[in-house]
Amino acid sequence: MNPNTTSPAQNADDRLPVAGLLALAMTGFICIMTETLPAGLLPQIGANLHISPALAGQMVTAYALGSLSAAIPLTLVTQRWRRRRVLLLAIIGFVIFNSITAVSTHYGVTLVARYGAGAAAGLAWALLAGYARKMVTRSQQGRALAIAMVGTPVALSLGVPAGTWLGALMGWRLTFGLMSASTLLLIVWVLKSVPDFPGVAQHERLPFGRVLRTPGVRSVLGVVMVWMLAHNVLYTYIVPFIAPAGLAGQAHRVLLLFGLAALVGIWLTSCTVDHALRLSVLASLAIFAGVAGVFAIGCALPAVIVIGVTIWGLTFGGAATLLQTALADAAGDGVDVALSMNVVVWNSAIAGGGILGGIMLDTWGAASFPWAVLGLAGVGFLITWQARSYGFRSGHRLGRPHS
Repeated sequence: MNPNTTSPAQNADDRLPVAGLLALAMTGFICIMTETLPAGLLPQIGANLHISPALAGQMVTAYALGSLSAAIPLTLVTQRWRRRRVLLLAIIGFVIFNSITAVSTHYGVTLVARYGAGAAAGLAWALLAGYARKMVTRSQQGRALAIAMVGTPVALSLGVPAGTWLGALMGWRLTFGLMSASTLLLIVWVLKSVPDFPGVAQHERLPFGRVLRTPGVRSVLGVVMVWMLAHNVLYTYIVPFIAPAGLAGQAHRVLLLFGLAALVGIWLTSCTVDHALRLSVLASLAIFAGVAGVFAIGCALPAVIVIGVTIWGLTFGGAATLLQTALADAAGDGVDVALSMNVVVWNSAIAGGGILGGIMLDTWGAASFPWAVLGLAGVGFLITWQARSYGFRSGHRLGRPHS
């Protein structure tokens, strides 16, 4: 099925369906909150479940494994279902598994619930970008995706600190309970504001291998891997990295600054994604590499950290919009399958960043991070540069020069 089918958004005044797009953004917000919330509450969770903080941290690992293992199979299985039904299935999954997490007193049951929540997230992430594109005309897709992706930086910059604060104030179980309650409200929001679309007919379904071989798809996924790997090496270990500058005690403020800059980056991307997608990706990677180079020689200076983190946030904020737009354009009718691959690659890069960064921290110290970021961002730049025919095409993404 062509992802650009006529929808209710294609009306005479060509307005964006903001309420529906924000419902998708809220879904992304719930995904990120569910994933990252335990990280700020490990001592409370460990004490309550009578386990070590290290074992409590495996709640994050179980969630990531759920996303990695379930995104592609669930997307393939549900291809023929109506789209809103699949979206609601993922959202209901959050209600069920976050509720189990909130009441479970058994560590094993909690891990199973976290795996289930990760599976729900994998399905949701595979849906969101394609769903946002279907809700609007082709010329609106870039801006629509920017709105649908805004939930991620909001969750990282505001939601996670707020959730950590609430967990410390009222207990981690109540925090997960509040997550479930807010997700119930999201179900009503989706039913009211998000239009429905048919699934993919049997004769229109594209096999996994064919989508992967589509020109441009592997190039975009390659950039996703190296860009997100570079980002997560630095982001995961931001506290030891900023410690030489005397900012370890201000990590929450540094991360807030990053998140706010990322929000601005999303707005900038919404202005450039259609007529300058290729240039935006190249510029983001080049500037990120430049920031890494400055970090490499000046990471002990607080001003360098503050300015560098701000610029880094600006370049990262639009990454999801740029990369998913490029991937969806390249995949054509295989958009949902391609986006499920993106979920796997993105989460693999998150896990890989944690592993690679940990090895580097133990072996060479946090001062080695900028060099790895510089190299990985450079590889991403080269892949993007070479993919001018497919994946990251020159000019307007709709095939006409911008005015």
